[in-house]
Amino acid sequence: MLTFEEALEQLLLAAHPVRDEENVPLKAALGRILAKALVSPLNVPPLDNSAMDGYAVRCVDLSIVGTALPISQRIPAGCIGQPLEPGTAARIFTGAPVPIGADAVVMQERCTLTNDHLIVVDVLPKLGENIRRAGEDIRTGDEVLSKGTLLTPQAVGLAASVGAAQVTVVRRLKVGLLTTGDELSEPGEPLPPGSIYNSNRALLRAMLERLGCEVNDMGRVPDTLEATRQALRQAALQHDLVLTTGGVSVGEEDHVKPAVEAEGELNLWKIAIKPGKPLAFGKVGQADFVGLPGNPVSAFVTFLVLVRPFIRQRQGATDITPRALRMISGSDWLKPDKRREFLRARIDEEGRVVLYPHQGSGVLTSTVRSDGLIDNPPNQVIRAGDSVRFLPFSELL
Repeated sequence: MLTFEEALEQLLLAAHPVRDEENVPLKAALGRILAKALVSPLNVPPLDNSAMDGYAVRCVDLSIVGTALPISQRIPAGCIGQPLEPGTAARIFTGAPVPIGADAVVMQERCTLTNDHLIVVDVLPKLGENIRRAGEDIRTGDEVLSKGTLLTPQAVGLAASVGAAQVTVVRRLKVGLLTTGDELSEPGEPLPPGSIYNSNRALLRAMLERLGCEVNDMGRVPDTLEATRQALRQAALQHDLVLTTGGVSVGEEDHVKPAVEAEGELNLWKIAIKPGKPLAFGKVGQADFVGLPGNPVSAFVTFLVLVRPFIRQRQGATDITPRALRMISGSDWLKPDKRREFLRARIDEEGRVVLYPHQGSGVLTSTVRSDGLIDNPPNQVIRAGDSVRFLPFSELL
């Protein structure tokens, strides 16, 4: 069996980024990957502006506390004021351009407004106080977002701040999703004796869509070798990636592995991780192929730690490695496996990670009632108080 590191390395070596690009409106760009860097055509902010509601002044006019100044103008946000006359103050609001000649803004809470429309400054300002300088955040010509950036909500907001109405993104990765197992019924159907509902189909479709893939759900494949081969051939014709779940083990009804070997090539099978040992990777026609285990937790975990980085690299993303946290365990794990384990755990009120009590590969509730995965090396005992490597689901989903 390959180690986790060896398997991931093979997957990433084969993960050639999609080259096709398209321009999309910024409002439709959430979750896409930038194909070209975004360069700012302007300064942000474009002009010196006030960080507070208050009064724009010249510091030279305020030598002592209690100095009174007449108000010479009023400058709301979006308006350009007149140059500030010496010995006066300008009423100014947050975001409004600072008038020429002013070199500080006194917040209104530090001023007293008299009945004859003078302001008395109660605290002397410092030079530049409460002024946000032009280009303080972004300067003209700055690279705002680099090629390969995932467009998160905050990245979309940043693009909008420099006036980008459209962005150039990588074409969506086309994924054909196949599930196997004659014992599976679809939600909403009657459940015959001996059957279970097909959770993997919904789970994997949702995770693929979360990654911004164009998903073609091709349904469930009958458990025969010929049906499996035909489904793989059809899927490979129109997709970048064919993803299956189930049928990659060594049972008499597991047809995916021999079907891939007959229709293409299998380059990777069996990885020393738990859950998820029987993961397959290869090619069918021109499409990449990944075969996930049939147990729902095994499919979930292997997708997160192996398939997700593969897809992100194929999408052209530059940041594909999830950030792990060093955290303190609140549980004992005294019978570790010889394989590398990914253990479901939640974060308790004291900030420790506590193992979900049932770690079986069919316990899908553990994926909902946990906050992430403890990445545990082979044969590693964990005791409460030990430092562990924790992968939050927020980094993986």
